[in-house]
Amino acid sequence: MSEAILEVRNYSGAFRSATGDLTPILEDVSYRLKTGAMTAVVGETGSGKSLTALSVLGLQPATFVRTSGEILFKGRNLVTLEEREIRAVRGAQISMVFQDARAAMNPVFTVGSQLADVYRLHHGSSKREAMAKAIDALRRVYIPEPERRARQYPHEFSGGMAQRAMIALAALICQPQLLILDEPTTGLDVTIQAEIMELIVDLTKNSGLTTCLITHDLGVVAETCDEVVVMNSGRVLETASAEAIFTAPQNPYTRKLLAASQLVQSEAEAA
Repeated sequence: MSEAILEVRNYSGAFRSATGDLTPILEDVSYRLKTGAMTAVVGETGSGKSLTALSVLGLQPATFVRTSGEILFKGRNLVTLEEREIRAVRGAQISMVFQDARAAMNPVFTVGSQLADVYRLHHGSSKREAMAKAIDALRRVYIPEPERRARQYPHEFSGGMAQRAMIALAALICQPQLLILDEPTTGLDVTIQAEIMELIVDLTKNSGLTTCLITHDLGVVAETCDEVVVMNSGRVLETASAEAIFTAPQNPYTRKLLAASQLVQSEAEAA
């Protein structure tokens, strides 16, 4: 069995209401991310896949309360870390790309300056060297005219280009060991989605990354991922290799997801 860089073990939690009542939302969630592999966590909206991923970096909502379990990164339990300790992990060791790249960037600073500032924060350098690294990162994610684009603001980027810039920031500027992507192609047209996923696969293979892809798009998973974790209603229902999931799914919910995905694909091809 391949070594795991991250293990979620029996992780449970609930949302606390204003009156103090707890509503369970995650129940005994357990899965592992194999080092160097690309693992998909799939399920419907509200299945708990994004909430679990946010918990890895201590970014879960303030109303969420962990009731049991642990999240181990290279053997270190992240849920017991103090805020200053988890801040040292964010970006430098584990990075995350969110759905809306433009919303995740500061609108009043240029894209290049934001990448350069993060580079200086994590690696230390002169402003000139950091900007050179920022421009090179934009070039490596195939953004045209990276020198000019680095001087532009997030609102001047298309959705696909902004997502590329965020991947450059998370994967190339931060240089983490684990990259988490939360629905990175949502809202993008099919051609741009394919380009973004090709970029993610390339970075995973060539930059020594372990990648966790949170998605509901099983078509993307079939083409890109090594391992699959299936979640529903705050539980893990099935974990297996991508090949096993798509050829011999064991859980009825997994079979339902696959059938729904095939129906959507058939309708899209018919249109």
